[in-house]
Amino acid sequence: MSVLAQLTPGNIFLTIFLLIIILGLLSSAIKIATEYERVVIFRLGRLLGAKGPGLVIILPIIDKRRIVDLRLITLDVPKQRIITKDNVTVDVDAIVYFRVNDPIAAVVRVKDYITASAMLAQTTLRDVIGQVEFDDLLTRREEINKRIQQILDEATEPWGIKVTTVAIRDVVIPETMQRAIAKQAEAERERRSRIIMAEGELQAAQKMAEAADYYAQNPSAMRLRELQTWAEIAREKNMIVITESSGLKEMAAMMGMIESSKKR
Repeated sequence: MSVLAQLTPGNIFLTIFLLIIILGLLSSAIKIATEYERVVIFRLGRLLGAKGPGLVIILPIIDKRRIVDLRLITLDVPKQRIITKDNVTVDVDAIVYFRVNDPIAAVVRVKDYITASAMLAQTTLRDVIGQVEFDDLLTRREEINKRIQQILDEATEPWGIKVTTVAIRDVVIPETMQRAIAKQAEAERERRSRIIMAEGELQAAQKMAEAADYYAQNPSAMRLRELQTWAEIAREKNMIVITESSGLKEMAAMMGMIESSKKR
């Protein structure tokens, strides 16, 4: 009671103020890093190392920290207007996926690795697409993605960054070029249809030639085929068929045999 009695309002205020300062220093000195985070610590300007995950102790005022996220980062490359190798203007945008492999290099060797990676991705996208033709941009997109990914990975490796995937998301072409592509596609379909028709006629002609050779070697087969044709023609009752007398006699004999067989 004597101690409490000796405390004046000024002393109480000073004590509370000191407690707040101590609690603030303790909270700033303790950092809990999650599994996907690393804390890069500088002590008096010198690199101390990367700590984490878990509890990390930082000396107030003396130490400075920089938290680095090791998870996969999605970088949206904005739409770029690019002229291809064959002078076609296109608008292209892409997506870049990368992660930090070395947190110390990402902090020490580059000021802002995300901004630097974004600027490098835009420049690389323009350079690579400017070296390919328009048709290759449409048909060989996977190969172009791998080429851009390889260039970015090699350029960002000193920063401790690993580029895993690059994907060209959209290619926008002028309206005049769209009409030209539509005409080209239509002409290609017409060419394929004519080729298919010609191949069908060729195969039919080959089969007919083989049939003609077979009929020439087997007159009886030829005669049976002729009679079958007459039978098919006879189904049309409104048609008049004129044949030679010999053919008429043979046909009459054949019809008589058919009628007699029906009666039996």
